[in-house]
Amino acid sequence: MSDYARYQDGVYADATNGALPHLPYDHDELRDRAREILDPGPFGYVEGSAGRERTADANVEAFSRYALRPRGLRPGAENAGDTGVTLFGERYPSPLLTAPVGVLEQVHPESERALARGANALGVPVVLSTAASTSMEEVAEVADSWWYQLYWPGDDELAESFVRRATAAGARAIVVTTDTSRLGWRPRDLSQGHLPFLRGQGTANYYGDPVFRSRLKEEPEPGGVLTEAVLHFLGSFSNRALSTDNIARIREWTDLPVLVKGVVRADEAEELVDAGIDGIVVSNHGGRQVDAAVAALDALPEVVEAVGDRAEVLFDSGARSGADVVVAMALGAKAVLVGRPWVYGLAVDGAAGVEHVLRSILAEVQITAELMGCDVADLSADDVRRRP
Repeated sequence: MSDYARYQDGVYADATNGALPHLPYDHDELRDRAREILDPGPFGYVEGSAGRERTADANVEAFSRYALRPRGLRPGAENAGDTGVTLFGERYPSPLLTAPVGVLEQVHPESERALARGANALGVPVVLSTAASTSMEEVAEVADSWWYQLYWPGDDELAESFVRRATAAGARAIVVTTDTSRLGWRPRDLSQGHLPFLRGQGTANYYGDPVFRSRLKEEPEPGGVLTEAVLHFLGSFSNRALSTDNIARIREWTDLPVLVKGVVRADEAEELVDAGIDGIVVSNHGGRQVDAAVAALDALPEVVEAVGDRAEVLFDSGARSGADVVVAMALGAKAVLVGRPWVYGLAVDGAAGVEHVLRSILAEVQITAELMGCDVADLSADDVRRRP
């Protein structure tokens, strides 16, 4: 059993000897540090969301509507608090994964390499974005455990190439994101005129792909602005009529577990499970796509009920702390993806910042589960109530 909770003891011991933490534990404080470091464009890209940002706000606020129910008397539970979970037949030391976030080069020069090193320290799998700044093959050399997130392009041959490359490079799962047929209306980015893809950022997986390159007359120019490669990338980024028929084709390309991310409706979850999907990630893209949408946490129970035991349900969008992770798991999630918190850690202190954020979240997960009197995998609806 991983002992993430001991981190707290070490912090207090170090402070007693005069060594105070140099990074904050409060999410808002860390975000403000990142704001001081990043240029307005990149910061707005990470922090901003769709429209009036009501969905992003609702994602976070939703956690305040649920109350955990700790158990004080727990005979035989002296070893409670195990954070391990089993996903698709594989054992993981914790229920935490890093959510796929693209274009990390605008946040830190080491981008996904720094992310991987920080995540490796805790045994946390990296879910690598299609729009990564580092190719999947390069990330595979650094990351101990990683999944591949696929934005399904308009070119099915390119989709197949991405999936086959990820499988060959050692990904543990394929996560198909379905909520980004086009970019949402994002006022922060619009006010800055900031779209990093126009500058060739976030294109490493494309520029290194043989199918993508075969569609070009000239070699891709890294960092080039509005080049042929950039324009082809923009034109082929998404399949706007994606269906379960498309997703079912992945079975021809890989034996890895296949998940769909971006689900907030029970009927869509049922359709996907009927089509043979292995996992559902309840997510609204952190509020970045549709304003005034349902909070992801509010959608979680209905998706869990609809799916039952036919597929694994994971959660993404809005978790900011270990207690948030515990709430999501009590509502039925088997694991939780966290995004913005570690991105701010990356901006402030590279790999060490990522490790700091993940270690802090996991320490609170374990401490909370222990005080609840159970292991995280045993959390259930009996451990949480909706506040009146």
